[in-house]
Amino acid sequence: MVPKGFVRYQVLECLGEKPMSGSEIITEIENKTNGRWKPSPGSIYPLLAWLQDNSHIKELPAEQSGMKRYELTSSGKALLEEQRKIIAEQRKKMKEYAKNHLGLGKERFFGPPLPPFVGAFLTGLPEEKLVNVKKTMRRLGAAVFELGHSLEEHMSEEAFDESLKVLNNTAEKLEKISEKLKGEKK
Repeated sequence: MVPKGFVRYQVLECLGEKPMSGSEIITEIENKTNGRWKPSPGSIYPLLAWLQDNSHIKELPAEQSGMKRYELTSSGKALLEEQRKIIAEQRKKMKEYAKNHLGLGKERFFGPPLPPFVGAFLTGLPEEKLVNVKKTMRRLGAAVFELGHSLEEHMSEEAFDESLKVLNNTAEKLEKISEKLKGEKK
């Protein structure tokens, strides 16, 4: 299920980058969502017609582009900026929720308890060690949460590759420690 306004925002973002046809918009959105979602022509073309009827986009002359492409008008650019503000406010609210209710804020180490599945892995640790583990796990959760938002807002191949390398290295090191501990128990 796609949230209300998501398609319009994505179409405006695409056209904010460069003039595109409906099929190019569909492909671009599929690429931006890493193949997780491909809008149907039945959702894109009526939206393009509505945007054009409301003077948010205009069709480029066919001889200029070789196919039916659209670009934002000044009204469309204003609508895109309005949509970006709404998205930024929603993200801010999500971050606040995560910080206040999930304990993911960097300064909140003694907030709500960790999710039950995490707590189950921590049983049997001495209390003084448990406090430090919980602090670190909250920091790790906050860092991963922030990384996701940062990559989404400032995506680059270099940043993505570096992040993936660090996450893979971290997982590998934790797996090695776990395997080592299992070997010592035998």
